[in-house]
Amino acid sequence: MPTAYILINYEIGTEDKILNRLKNLPGVVEVSEVNGIYDIIMKITSDNLDDIKETITKHIRTIKIIRSTMTLIVAEDK
Repeated sequence: MPTAYILINYEIGTEDKILNRLKNLPGVVEVSEVNGIYDIIMKITSDNLDDIKETITKHIRTIKIIRSTMTLIVAEDK
């Protein structure tokens, strides 16, 4: 099953708003606030990679209070 981790930076002071919104997106398994270079790490799974890409491009990157993202797609076992 395709899986991706998304690292997110958001505008300061919008923690509660962004966490709740991200948790309700399609395919989201986990959303956690972290300390360090990024503010949030989230895990998304789906039956196909195209659905993950759509969630990232249409639902995550369009949120105005998100400043940047980095997507890590998990390599599938061979």
